[in-house]
Amino acid sequence: MKYGGNTSCVELVLGDRIIILDAGTGVRMLGNCLLNREIKNYLFLQSHTHWDHINGFPFFAPVYCEDVNIEIRAGHLSTCGGIKKVLSSQMCQPTFPVPFEELSANINFHDFVAGECFSLGDGIEVKTAPLVHPDGGTGYRIEYDGVSVCYVTDTEHTPGTLDQNILDLIKDADLVIYDCTYTDEEYPKFVGWGHSTWQEGIRLCRAAGAKRLAIFHHDPSHDDVFMDQIATEAAREWSGAFVAREGTGIELSNEAAQPMSNLKAAVC
Repeated sequence: MKYGGNTSCVELVLGDRIIILDAGTGVRMLGNCLLNREIKNYLFLQSHTHWDHINGFPFFAPVYCEDVNIEIRAGHLSTCGGIKKVLSSQMCQPTFPVPFEELSANINFHDFVAGECFSLGDGIEVKTAPLVHPDGGTGYRIEYDGVSVCYVTDTEHTPGTLDQNILDLIKDADLVIYDCTYTDEEYPKFVGWGHSTWQEGIRLCRAAGAKRLAIFHHDPSHDDVFMDQIATEAAREWSGAFVAREGTGIELSNEAAQPMSNLKAAVC
């Protein structure tokens, strides 16, 4: 209840541009917020397409609005049908009553290969990297106005070896949002599941010279008491680490990174 129960969804506000990282259940509330703000154009960057990262999409109210423009990009599906196929298939009967074809928004899809870099215009640059996760995944680094945010979930590490792809992606980043599903103590029970730990997140950020770490993608079995303990231990381990909470807003600039109450991100 304190840290949030929705699955992965983060909103980035870059000037007049909106980027949405993953379409988990948190995207339902974000969609309502975007309509209230009368924002009509945005881009989804998908880390991967397991259900907890896409099952909010059919409940994202803007997709039913004719005057909305949406672009959706993914870096792990170019050889297996593409992102449109996956998002539309989850809306097929008998698992969902509204077919994909009923969506009214102008939706464009773009598949690429993780590791590519691309420009989005307005001074926004995106770098990507492949992640270690069943069925594949993509990590993102978004750069704008001298500030960089990295979104690295879901991914698994090898104990004792820092992932060079991630180190390169997050080098000197202002904020790293990292898969911290488990603790180092829990991790041996879940090898092969495609997730990492908050301790590994700190090790990566320190090695890469990143400034702040958002401990993200909490295990559903970790209740608020458990997460409070992680928050305390992580802050003691490294002052740049904090636990992501639903509704948290962070303002990043060239000078500082300060909490900001009027920017919202649905996170879990």
